[in-house]
Amino acid sequence: MIASNPMVRTLSVDGATYRYYSLPAAAEEDPALAGLARLPFSLRVLAENLLRHGSDGLASPRPAQRGEGDLSVTQMLGKLARGEQGFEIPFRPARVLLQDLLGVPVMVDFAALREAIAEAGGDPQSVNPQIPVDFVVDHSIIADVAGSADAAQRNVAIEYARNRERFAFLAWCQGAFQNFRVVPPDSGIVHQINVERLARVVWTGEEKVKSGDSRLSSGSECPAEQRSCDAGSNVELLAYPDTMLCNDSHSTMVNGIGVLGWGVGGIEAEAAMLGRALTMRVPEVLGVRVTGELPPGATATDLVLTITEQLRGVGVVGKFVEFYGPGLDALPVADRATIANMAPEFGATCVYFPVDQKCVDYLAFTGRDAASVALTKAYTQAQGLWRDASTPDPRFAATIAVDLSRVERCLAGPRRPQERVSLGDVAARFTADMPT
Repeated sequence: MIASNPMVRTLSVDGATYRYYSLPAAAEEDPALAGLARLPFSLRVLAENLLRHGSDGLASPRPAQRGEGDLSVTQMLGKLARGEQGFEIPFRPARVLLQDLLGVPVMVDFAALREAIAEAGGDPQSVNPQIPVDFVVDHSIIADVAGSADAAQRNVAIEYARNRERFAFLAWCQGAFQNFRVVPPDSGIVHQINVERLARVVWTGEEKVKSGDSRLSSGSECPAEQRSCDAGSNVELLAYPDTMLCNDSHSTMVNGIGVLGWGVGGIEAEAAMLGRALTMRVPEVLGVRVTGELPPGATATDLVLTITEQLRGVGVVGKFVEFYGPGLDALPVADRATIANMAPEFGATCVYFPVDQKCVDYLAFTGRDAASVALTKAYTQAQGLWRDASTPDPRFAATIAVDLSRVERCLAGPRRPQERVSLGDVAARFTADMPT
């Protein structure tokens, strides 16, 4: 039988039953954690990550994981609930996303590690990513041919010929390593593919349990539509937020649909792939309160340039930025993803939009299966990760306001993205800044 854990609840969706580590249940068990319900949504995702990977720290006085100052998971969650910042916590993403420019060296390191294990007399097949890894080939295309009807086809052929050795290596990796799959060339841009196809918002996996203990298996994924991952009675389905690390700075685009993720270097990506936790300091979260609606003619680009100007003014380097407020009901997912994609230009670690009905509708629109869409809504509502018009405003370290109705047509530059120029002032500004 599965050992009882007061922080674990069950959720039945579309004929399947999922276990999940519940933040509301943790607050019921320990009143000192009541403040978790008013955290920014991005920090609630981090809190769930702590609870799930170190739940023993809440069930017993023994620290399950160690952070700065030998904090137990209970103490870390308590500090989060009180709104404290700057202390270290471990973070274990649900998955890793790689692009081919920087991802090939990562996989070369994995191949070299297998070779080293073999030379030491070990089993090279034991070296595998411990969490799901997607590798998108999108940085090798060059437009050698243009101006002809078959230009795209010819460019793809040249790409395959030019990168034959690299592509052969990646094909070998896909067959040799578990938890690793390659999205082939000519499929699209990595961030587009991530938002439209790879991201799930709510991830699922197997949880293998035994009497008196509970542990998540080594990152093995289990699609929401799969009713049973194992016939054995010691395996159950676990639901948890979709989080990711990527070796590309603009991976923050996926934050537009409620997936917490940001760009990292190759060493950090490799460590996460090997099952190691990323040690991070709890960031300050700046809240951006959105009101109104975009006026006719204003585009997502105009909105992004307006927000860039504001955020560069207040300074958000090393911070999370999270959007909230009634204006989100008028902001489509495409615009949210455009804003989130610009996090590197803001200087922020990530720009997060919580899950709401527009997000769920987008998942259905882009072809996610019905079971996954239903699970996303049910899980985020049960976990306190769902936003709607009745949701109380989270408590942020600081806030700014953006009135969508006041966004006007504009351009940036001529040198930096925060140098926003209203469309009517472009000619005069260009003449002043670029004299002949």
